[in-house]
This record gives sequence, structure tokens and C-alpha cells, in this order.
Amino acid sequence: MKNRVALVTGAGRGIGRAIALGFAGKGARVAITARTRNQLEDLSQEIDSGAGQSLVIQADLSDRGTPARVVKQLTEHWGPVEILVNNAGVGSSQDPKPLVDFDDDFWDLSLMVNVTAPYLLSKLVLPDMIHKGWGRIINIASINSKISAFHGAAYTASKHAVAGLTKATALEVASHGVTANAICPATTRSLMNDKRLQYDAKRLGVPFEKLEAESTPLKRRLEPEEIASLAVYLAGDDARAINGQTINVCGGTLML
Repeated sequence: MKNRVALVTGAGRGIGRAIALGFAGKGARVAITARTRNQLEDLSQEIDSGAGQSLVIQADLSDRGTPARVVKQLTEHWGPVEILVNNAGVGSSQDPKPLVDFDDDFWDLSLMVNVTAPYLLSKLVLPDMIHKGWGRIINIASINSKISAFHGAAYTASKHAVAGLTKATALEVASHGVTANAICPATTRSLMNDKRLQYDAKRLGVPFEKLEAESTPLKRRLEPEEIASLAVYLAGDDARAINGQTINVCGGTLML
């Protein structure tokens, strides 16, 4: 992966941060985006202090014009994107509600960030990948791309759409040396997931710690680094035959 140009969205914390560090550790040049600049600056400092190369691009992917700006800024700095990780997302924890009470604006926001932004970014970077004959698109989906999240209609629908987008992309680019795959994590330790577990614990009337311990058959939540290790593999040459897959990293939560 040495000197490959990678773009990781939602890199300020959690899974995105772990993926960015994983790529940098393999020698990739990593552009990192998120809404919160201080999180990006902290990550950039960690990457650069480890002899890696990083580029901070503060970005809000709820704005439809943002993907084009991000890709333009990165391309002008390092050249075409070779590895795209669509990790930024809006989780169900931000506003969980039954479908009959669901907030329409939150639906639109979820679909924009979780589906439309990955679509636009993929569309922007694919021409250069196809021209070069090499590229990797890695979408961070969820096991909720296969089963539903309770009181999470927008999240469930958007992650199902990400799975479909991944497969459609993979079919079109396979003959050009480009792959597209999705990683489907189960309950993973993050601020967003903390809020989801807090909601479910209150809804079910059980302690947070009990719900956390029962969240996977491993009797714990997954760690972001356990998701990142698969992303690092999929971004490498050894994974060139893996294409169009939605791969669970779930500790056995969903055997499908």
C-alpha cells in the first residue's frame, strides 16, 4: 500500500480513525475528512509523528457539493484517489423513533450522508481508477444492511442501499482492476454506539453494561481496530479477487 493515495471519510473517531491509522501504518498517504477539525488535527499529528503522511480536509457530507470539493482538494495535493473508504455516517442513535413518528428531515439527512455521499464520491474517483487499472472502494455498511435496527428505519434503509450500491459498483468495475466491497460491523465501541446502547437500555429497562455484554456472542462490543484490519486487507493487492462482497465483522452476531 506504500504511497497509495487513500481517502477516508468520517475519520475523526471510531472506525474511520482506526482505518486511517491502519492505512498510514502500511505506507499509504491518507486524506482524512470529518466535520470536527480538532479531531482531524489530532489524528493527523498521530499519523505524521509515526512517519506517515496525512492531509486534513474538514468536510460536512450532508452538503451535496462537499464530495466534489473534497476530491478536488485531494487530487490537487497528491493526485487521483486510489483507495476510497466511505465510512462517514449518521446512525440511528441520533434520533431513534418508530416509523409512524419518524422525522422526515432526519430521514433525508441519513440518506444523504449514508448513501448519496458515497455514491457521489465513488462516481468522482472511479474514472481515474478505471484509467489506471487499479482501485479500491470500501464502503462501511453494517449488519443492518441485512437485518433491521429497531426504531432505525432510515439507518436500516440506508445501509441496505449501501450494500446495493456496492454490488452495482463491483459488477461494473471488475474488469478494470477495481474492486468494491462493503464491511458490515456489528455493535462496535464508539460514541455513536454508546448513544444507541443508552437508548436501548432505557427502552428495555436493563443496565447499559448488561446490554453491552450481550451485544455479540463474544460477550463484548467489537473494537474499531478489528474492523480496520479487514479494510487494510481489502485495500491491498492480495484482495484483488474479492469483489462485490458484504462482509460481516460481527463476532457471530449474524451468520449470513
